[in-house]
Amino acid sequence: MGCVFSLPEDRLVDIDSAQTTRETSFIDKMKKTGRNIVVFYGSQTGTAEEFSNRLAKDAHRYGMKGMSADPEEYDMSELSRLPEIENSLAIFCMATYGEGDPTDNSQDFYDWLHEGDADFTGVKYTVFALGNKTYEHYNAMGKYVDQRMAELGAQRIFDLGMGDDDGNLEEDFVSWREQFWPAVCEHFGVEATGEESSIRQYELKVHSDLNMNKIYTGELGRLKSFENQKPPFDSKNPFLAPVTVNRKLNKAGDRHLMHLELDITGSKIRYESGDHVAVYPINDSVIVNRIGEVLGVDLDTVISLNNLDEESNKKHPFPCPTTYRTALTHYLDITNPPRTNVLYELAQYATDPKEQENMKKMASSSPEGKALYQSWVLDSCRNILAILEDLPSLRPPIDHLCELLPRLQARYYSIASSSKVHPNSIHICAVVVEYQTKTGRVNKGVATNWLKNKTPTDNGHKATVPMYIRKSQFRLPFKSTNPVIMIGPGTGIAPFMGFVQERGWLKEQGKEVGETVLYYGCRHKNEDFLYQEELKEFEKTGVLTELNVAFSRDQTEKVYVQHLLKRNKEAVWRLVHTDNAHIYICGDARYMARDVQNAFYEIAEELGELSQAQAVDYIKKLMTKGRYSQDVWS
Repeated sequence: MGCVFSLPEDRLVDIDSAQTTRETSFIDKMKKTGRNIVVFYGSQTGTAEEFSNRLAKDAHRYGMKGMSADPEEYDMSELSRLPEIENSLAIFCMATYGEGDPTDNSQDFYDWLHEGDADFTGVKYTVFALGNKTYEHYNAMGKYVDQRMAELGAQRIFDLGMGDDDGNLEEDFVSWREQFWPAVCEHFGVEATGEESSIRQYELKVHSDLNMNKIYTGELGRLKSFENQKPPFDSKNPFLAPVTVNRKLNKAGDRHLMHLELDITGSKIRYESGDHVAVYPINDSVIVNRIGEVLGVDLDTVISLNNLDEESNKKHPFPCPTTYRTALTHYLDITNPPRTNVLYELAQYATDPKEQENMKKMASSSPEGKALYQSWVLDSCRNILAILEDLPSLRPPIDHLCELLPRLQARYYSIASSSKVHPNSIHICAVVVEYQTKTGRVNKGVATNWLKNKTPTDNGHKATVPMYIRKSQFRLPFKSTNPVIMIGPGTGIAPFMGFVQERGWLKEQGKEVGETVLYYGCRHKNEDFLYQEELKEFEKTGVLTELNVAFSRDQTEKVYVQHLLKRNKEAVWRLVHTDNAHIYICGDARYMARDVQNAFYEIAEELGELSQAQAVDYIKKLMTKGRYSQDVWS
C-alpha cells in the first residue's frame, strides 16, 4: 500500500515518560525491585516491545522477576555490572529495520556496541531477532547483537532465535520461547512454579467527575497538543497537516489509487526526496461501536489503566485518563489478528468449555494448536471483533481487553514530492486496501481507508492528518551528474516522483544533470498508469531521459519491469558499469525487488563476462557503496 513500511514507529512514549528525573540505571532499578531478568527491545512497529513484555511477564512462572526496558532510556554501559545481581540474565528482542539498520530506539545502543570495548565477562544473555526473509539483510541487528555480546566476553546461554515476519513471526517466537525457558531453568537450577494464571499488569480506575480538559482525546504525548501545536514535530508530537488535495489516480479498474497533498506551512518541518512521512490513522468507528455493543459497555466511560508496578517507567498502556472509545479509536490495534498471548489471557473468560479449550490450544506450542491458530486466526484474517463474534461465550472485561491489545502504529509512506519544488507540501501516493476474508467479512486497511475519506474541506472544516517525517537513506546521488536508474512499479513510483521533480529543479538552476531513467510498471495502460501526464511531460522536457513502462496485463504474456531491464541490458550495463549510475528500487520486496535483483545479476554476468558468484558480488559491492538502494515492503 504505497511505499509503506509495515513497519511504522511504535514507541509512542506515554505521557509520563517526559519526566526529566527518570532513573537511567537499570541495575539500580533491578536491585531496588528484586528483579534478575532484563529484557531490552529494539522495536520500530511495536512487535519487539510486545515480545519483550511477554518474556518479562513469563519470568514469574519460574520464580524470577523480569523487567522490559527500552535501551534508549537507560545507560547501556551498565551491562557490565549485571553479574552484581544473582542469577541475572539480559535478553535482547531486536528488530531489524529498512536495509539492515537498527530501529530508532536502538541506534545509540548499536553505535555504542560497535565502537566500544566493554568487558562483559560474567554477563549472561540471549537474543531473539525479528526480521523478514524477503529482505537482503535478514535479522542483521539481532545477529549483530548476538555476535558482539559474545566477542565482548558475555556468555550466550541459549541460541539466537530467528523470527521471520514473511512466514509466521508469532509461531517462531512461541517455539523459541518454549525451548528457551526450560534452558534457563536448567542453567540457573530453578523449577517452574506452575503458575500459568493470567497476571494483570494494570488496574482499572473509573473516573466519574473528572474535568473534561484533563482527558486524552487522541493525543500521543502532551495533553491538548492537537489544539495547541508547538514544534518540533516528531513521533510523540505529530503535526496536524491539512489535506489540500485528495484525488483518484487510476482511470478505471476495481482498485482505488490516490494522491494526497498535506500542507506543512508554518510547521518548520523539513524533508528531502526519499524521506518517509508517518501518519497516525484512526480505527473505523463501525468496528469500535460493534466491540462496545458485543461487550455491552458504555464506551464513553472515562477510565485510567494504572500500572501495578509503581517502579515501572510505563505508567499506562496508552495515554490516560481517556475513554474506552478513544482508546479503541486512537490508541489500540483492533484490526490485526491478535497474537497467541492475547488469546491465552482471554481464554479464562470463555464460559463454553469447548471455546475455552480451543483458545488455550491455539496459544500452545503443540502442532495441533499452531495449525488451528494459523487457519482459524491468521489465514481467516480474524481481528478481535471477529473472534468475539465467532466465540459467543467469550465476553471479557473491556479493561482487560484494552490492556492486552497492542498499540495502533503509525503508517509510513514514501514521500512523492521534492521539497525543492514543494517546500510547504508533502505528497502521498497509496492504494486503498480492501479484501474479503475466508469468513466472508470485508477487511479494510486502517490507514488507506481513513486517508481516502479525508476530503480537503468537510462542511467548512479542514480535514487534517497527524504526521511527522522519518529520515531515510534513500537519497539522490550527491553529484547531480551521476545517472540514476529508478525502478518502481505500482505505488512504488512514489519516491521517484520526488526524485524526478528534484532533477528537473536542478536543471532549471543551470546544473548539469546526468541521465534520469525510469522503469515503471502497472496492469493496464488505460487503467492504472499513475501520473501518466506528469511523466510524459517530464519526458518531453528532457528531465526524464527514458520512460520505460511495463503493462503487465495488456497482452497475453505478462510483462514486468525486470523484463524491460533485460531487454535494455546493454544500455543498463553501460550506465551502471561505465557511467557510475545509482540504482533505486521501490515497491514489493517479496517478488519484484528479488526479481529485479536477479535481472541485474544476469546482466552483470552476461555483459560483464562474470561468473554467477562474481556477478552477485558485483551487485553486493554496489549496495555497500550506496549505489544500489532499496525502499521496499512486504
